Amino acid sequence: MTDSTHDIVDTAVAAGSFTTLVATVTAAGLVGTLKGAGPFTVFAPSDDAFAALPAGTVETLVKPENKDKLTAILLLHVLPGKVMATDVAGQVMDPTTAGGGTVHVDGTHGVTVNGAKVVTADIACSNGVIHVIDAVLLPKG
Repeated sequence: MTDSTHDIVDTAVAAGSFTTLVATVTAAGLVGTLKGAGPFTVFAPSDDAFAALPAGTVETLVKPENKDKLTAILLLHVLPGKVMATDVAGQVMDPTTAGGGTVHVDGTHGVTVNGAKVVTADIACSNGVIHVIDAVLLPKG
């Protein structure tokens, strides 16, 4: 599944298991950003991760009046720079996200991000890397 010729958005679309993520990125107006030069590290929730949210959550978030909230949630999943799984193996860190918040990354037993487990790591893209996670990251508070 390594394809460094496609950007993050095109790679997610081609994978077929990120339709909700792609829809939310589109609704938030972030497609252009994630097709940009980067590099970016994206913690990509699978469709199953979005499905695990309370009923109606995604439908509410994609409404135009909730664009700021949706954007804040999505930017929590993006780190500036390219961070591979080997970069965090055995380490614990709190990197700053593209939205200015922080996430807690624990690479001591597999890799988790704010408690979400990385289920597939290091999907190379032309402008960064995707790590698939099993839950949607939500802002604290």
